[in-house]
Amino acid sequence: MSCALVPFGRFQDLEAARDFLCPHRRQGSAAAGRESGESGSLLEGDPGFGPACGARRGGSPAEEEESTSKNQRNYWLQDCVLSLSPTNDLMVIANEQKAVFLVSKWKQSDKGKEEMQYAVGWSGCLSVEEGECVSSVLCIPLASQKRSSTGRPDWTCIVVGFTSGYVRFYTESGVLLLAQLLNEDPVLQLKCRTYEIPRHPGVTEQNEELSILYPAAIVTIDGFSLFQSLRACRNQVARAAASGNENVQPPPLAYKKWGLQDVDTIVDHASVGIMTLSPFDQMKTASNIGGYNAAIKNSPPAMSQYVTVGSNPFTGFFFALEVCTSWLTLEPATPLAVRFGIPDSRRHGEKICLSPCNTLAAVTDDFGRVILLDVTRGLAIRMWKGYRDAEVGWIQTVEDLHERETEKIDYSPFGNAQCPSRVAQFLVIYAPRRGILEVWSTQQGPRVGAFNVGKHCRLLYPGYKIMGLNNVTSQGWQPQTYQICLVDPVSGSVKTVHVPFHFALSDKKSERAKDMHLVKKLNALLKAKTSDLGSILTSERVPLSSLTNITQTLMDNLEKQELECVDEGLLQFCANKLKLLHLYEIVSKLNSQSIQEDTTPSDNDLAKLLRLEEKDFHRLQTLLEKYKKENAQTAVQFADEDDVLSVKMFLEYLECEKDAINVKNMEDNECVTLGSFFFWKCLCGESSTEEMCHALESAGFSPQILLSLLLNLWLSREKDILEKPDSTSCLHTMLSLLSKMKVAIDESWDTQSVSPWWQQMRTACIQSENNAAALLSAYVGHSVTAQIIDSVTEKKFSQIVVGSDTESWEALSLDAEYWKLLLKQLEDCLILQTLLHSKVSKKTMRVSSLQSEPLGRLSVKKLLEGGKGGIADTVAKWVFKQGFNPLVLNLAQHRNNTDNTEESEEMPTNIFLEEPEIDEDLETILELLQLAYQQFPCSLEVDVLHAHCCWEYVVQWNKDPEEACFLIRSIDHLRCIINAHVQHGIALMMWNTFIVKRLSSATYLMDKVGKAPKDRLCRRDVGMSDTAMTAFLGCCSDLLQTLLEADVSSDEMQAPVLDTEDAWMSVEGPVSIVELALEQKRIHYPLVEHQFVLCTVLYAIMRFSLKSVKPLSLFDSKGKNAFFKDLTSIQLLPSGDMDPNVLSIRQQFLLKVVSAAVQMLCSQKAKEASEEELFPFEKARNWPTLAVDLAQYLQISEDVVKMHYVCELYSYGMDHLGEEAFLQVSDKEVLASQLLILAGQRLAFALLQIQTKEGMELFARLPPTLCTWLKAMDPQELQNVQVPIATTAKLVNRVIEHLPENHGQYSLALNLIEAVEAISS
Repeated sequence: MSCALVPFGRFQDLEAARDFLCPHRRQGSAAAGRESGESGSLLEGDPGFGPACGARRGGSPAEEEESTSKNQRNYWLQDCVLSLSPTNDLMVIANEQKAVFLVSKWKQSDKGKEEMQYAVGWSGCLSVEEGECVSSVLCIPLASQKRSSTGRPDWTCIVVGFTSGYVRFYTESGVLLLAQLLNEDPVLQLKCRTYEIPRHPGVTEQNEELSILYPAAIVTIDGFSLFQSLRACRNQVARAAASGNENVQPPPLAYKKWGLQDVDTIVDHASVGIMTLSPFDQMKTASNIGGYNAAIKNSPPAMSQYVTVGSNPFTGFFFALEVCTSWLTLEPATPLAVRFGIPDSRRHGEKICLSPCNTLAAVTDDFGRVILLDVTRGLAIRMWKGYRDAEVGWIQTVEDLHERETEKIDYSPFGNAQCPSRVAQFLVIYAPRRGILEVWSTQQGPRVGAFNVGKHCRLLYPGYKIMGLNNVTSQGWQPQTYQICLVDPVSGSVKTVHVPFHFALSDKKSERAKDMHLVKKLNALLKAKTSDLGSILTSERVPLSSLTNITQTLMDNLEKQELECVDEGLLQFCANKLKLLHLYEIVSKLNSQSIQEDTTPSDNDLAKLLRLEEKDFHRLQTLLEKYKKENAQTAVQFADEDDVLSVKMFLEYLECEKDAINVKNMEDNECVTLGSFFFWKCLCGESSTEEMCHALESAGFSPQILLSLLLNLWLSREKDILEKPDSTSCLHTMLSLLSKMKVAIDESWDTQSVSPWWQQMRTACIQSENNAAALLSAYVGHSVTAQIIDSVTEKKFSQIVVGSDTESWEALSLDAEYWKLLLKQLEDCLILQTLLHSKVSKKTMRVSSLQSEPLGRLSVKKLLEGGKGGIADTVAKWVFKQGFNPLVLNLAQHRNNTDNTEESEEMPTNIFLEEPEIDEDLETILELLQLAYQQFPCSLEVDVLHAHCCWEYVVQWNKDPEEACFLIRSIDHLRCIINAHVQHGIALMMWNTFIVKRLSSATYLMDKVGKAPKDRLCRRDVGMSDTAMTAFLGCCSDLLQTLLEADVSSDEMQAPVLDTEDAWMSVEGPVSIVELALEQKRIHYPLVEHQFVLCTVLYAIMRFSLKSVKPLSLFDSKGKNAFFKDLTSIQLLPSGDMDPNVLSIRQQFLLKVVSAAVQMLCSQKAKEASEEELFPFEKARNWPTLAVDLAQYLQISEDVVKMHYVCELYSYGMDHLGEEAFLQVSDKEVLASQLLILAGQRLAFALLQIQTKEGMELFARLPPTLCTWLKAMDPQELQNVQVPIATTAKLVNRVIEHLPENHGQYSLALNLIEAVEAISS
């Protein structure tokens, strides 16, 4: 016997508790509902928790997504406060304001065994005061007062301490019983002590109490008073709930409060209990305190001892004499000075754990040490190193007197007296840094056990039992308790440690005790009455013949014995196993006998067998070929498994009950293995189907079990079935034989009712994800059903008079109609699965990890449960994985609507992907898409499909905002939606669900820094890089522009009518995205336009890296308040004249945008780069035109922006573009005067900056007025001075054309023309 770590319970759904208590550690949520559904209770309809609590712990979506790695999610228990009831029936996990109460229930596991599982009994928010959090929890079972259950727990009280100083008491269902504010400081720790029978005479009997530790005080509540008060409160709450009265008057609590002095900090404590000093210790203490003249009382005083850990001293010992008990709510503390301690200025204590015998205590510190204290003497007697963040507990093991070996040297007359049982104590240390759990023998014993348990566990040691017992009631019923338990959040299990008593003995005696225990156990096994035949039958080395002979011999011997001596259970066991062994032998023999194969059935034979027309049969063959071709690209190939089933596994799978044979609860692969042993040779045509069915029926198998095994085999080996066309005819034969067995089809079944036999088969086909095998089996089932119906109909009408017209009659059946419906559904599912399997053979683009995740396989059941939008949503996920251009979907729809192949081929093939692909891939994809459109004309209507693709892309973008291409592609799909009502709704839902929160963060960040923020700030506040944020802002602008256009267009068209195909009318599940989109309210157009202006401003700042721009400064208070509000609401927007200061800021911003756009245009032409490379996110956006449109909304003169654009073009030397833009300006006179200065700057550079001899001579001949004017020009203001003089001459001529003769600079312009002509000549 050795130490053992034994699991005794599991958690039903610990992840749900984690997501509720620590929402920041949950997995990343993509759906819209998760972002707004953080708060709530784990139980439906639970009133204990509302939105107010969930909103207190917030964080940006980026912070939540970055903190959801696997390791971090496993460490969530370290942040929580845990408590387990000593009776193991209740566990509490709390974090901050929330708590989850887990109750134990006995349930069957997946393997059919009964096990204890902890399920959520109550969850919610416990905080009442603002800002308070849970700091400590205890689960205290209270003893029953009923005579029939004396000593047993009646109910469990949950005691919760809060940082506000409150201590509240709750029932298991979360009902508040009592709340007490005993001190205004935060509660640090709750400890409980319950009644224990003293082991030896003279040991002081300890009272029950609840101790509450505060930073500078300890409050102790008498256990008897607490027990009575809690019982009274529970009864009052029950009566109040029955009468509807909520006023509950709690009885007062008797408590004592001690103010701990001469200690710097206290973090944990242990209440040792009442102790009485010996006369010597009494005199020593009196002398130390009062000197040699101190008076000594005759009887030693009773004192309560408390041990604290913290700093200065590291461990403090307090002794409190009995004082008066207080009944008030807030009573001043009685001062209590530390008597002595263990001083260590550098060491800080963390936890203290008192041993069950109250003589030892284990203390952990911040140096990674575990120190063993002798509480009585106040000494540290042992230290363990290397246990940082350790958790400790104790195990007390009592010796079994029956196993004690009498010492040979004990010949005294008292040797046979019954001695009391010895007790051993073991210290359990859990080191989370190393993931190890160790068991040590105290005080100086060795390590007796070690277990690798992982780094995420929590060690729980209650240290108390049931409250309310006394020396009489505690001797009765002993509850099943575990002194210590380990909670593992990774495996979801709760374990305890078993330590045999002999480990506390010396090494020599330990080995001897261990051997004696094993000998006794072996003797018990040898004396057992029942032979261990089961162990022989489970051996893999014993051949079948030997197993049969052994079982037969044992059975014969049992039958020869007298009836009174025969173990009937063993006899029946032998008979059952012998029956199974004979069956195994028969099946193995049939599988080994190869029969002469008939000729492979032709296509016509198969078509007749399945009752299909030739055209329909060829269509089925074509669909299966396409499915097999596409499935071969994605399927994982495994090695063929051997169909021979071992005897051991055969006996484990089956069980006999009277004359019937049943199949045990097995995994799917085990069912396939058993079915393959029975039927695979028959399906391959290598074994006799009739003999196999007869043998199985004779053995006692019900036809329902055989049908289940056959279908599991058929549906799981789809690849092999598609390679063997003749297997379909073999399945037809086998299904016909199974249907003819007794109790297969009820004799009372008629054609107008549904047969459970066929319904079982249809259910298997509906649930199967192997669509080709399911479709073939459905055709076979339909054919056999029709065959049976025809025979029943012939018998029914056999007595009709000969000569009547019966040849044109057709037998109708409800089952046949269900088969037709299922065949249509399976065919649709097959086509859809074929489409999902298709993919591009060569992809050189960078693929996101989100796109590389495999798609799940389809089944009819999944499609029926996916709601009306489930089919489109499935195709949308496939489109996302492949990264198609949205026009591919339109091209397939176009081909589906017209037979003109030439017209469709004229469309470019590079729309398939972002890169050119081979035509074969495109044609295959388009062909499969076209086929899917034909099967699902309603579910895959082009607008519906684009809507789901749009939503899928934006959902995936929300998971990884760095993938800006996902958001861009989402808006591309949005623009492809033709119906404005659908487009409007989808755009509005995208804005509300995914966009507005991030946009708000980006806006306030940019306004705070006053420029385009750096990458670090973008990641911190918005959750994405600066490059991704630039693309995000551009997409926001495009989204709002699309929303505005959809709002206008929706007035000109009607909302679509959403239909569903006849075969899929019974779908159930969530509401589709399109239905939700059509339910959206109409937007307020001016508000959306106002928001669009802000998005464009933000995008311009990021796109051109503008500085000294605060985006919100461009708007007044009304405009600022209207941002990020519900787009369907009516908001107060700016109107009338604007503040001149705001107008000035707006004008400066627009001119900055125009200048930056012209500068980027010039650099683009210089580098000869394509527009797509420089503007990857904005496509063909014309910034100067956009600036003019913004000027109109921002109440800025459009001419000012246009003139600045023209001047910038001429400044950069792009005169050809400037001439075109010149025509758009209204006030050409003002523009001409501005361009005159540009021309002068160019001429000044040519004459004065270069300073050639010819230039200086020409400058000397110029008129004095012109010379003075040119000297005042600054050529450095020009962005490009290297402009040909002939180009400048054209500029001056244009200026002259638009300057009137009475203009003040007209004569200067004439002189400038002469100077330019002179230079050019």
